[in-house]
Amino acid sequence: MNKAELIAKISEDAGITKTQAGATLDSFTEAVAKTLKKGDKVTLVGFGTFSVSKRAARNGRNPQTGATIKIKAKKVAKFKAGKELSARV
Repeated sequence: MNKAELIAKISEDAGITKTQAGATLDSFTEAVAKTLKKGDKVTLVGFGTFSVSKRAARNGRNPQTGATIKIKAKKVAKFKAGKELSARV
């Protein structure tokens, strides 16, 4: 399912226009992104938890040349499915 299909499904289920559903989805993703950027986590009971994880710096290899390269440390978004969602899948 892509974003357009998700918007259509939300629109149909909630009885709202696709424009309203799109704005709602955009607002949700923006709120999650801002919360994660602050370092907090977002928990949706029954669905799951969005959080930030730190990746340490490490050495990698350039596949074309085989040369060793340094990969910088960074923060990444992470999602852990809740118990109810896991049971449905």
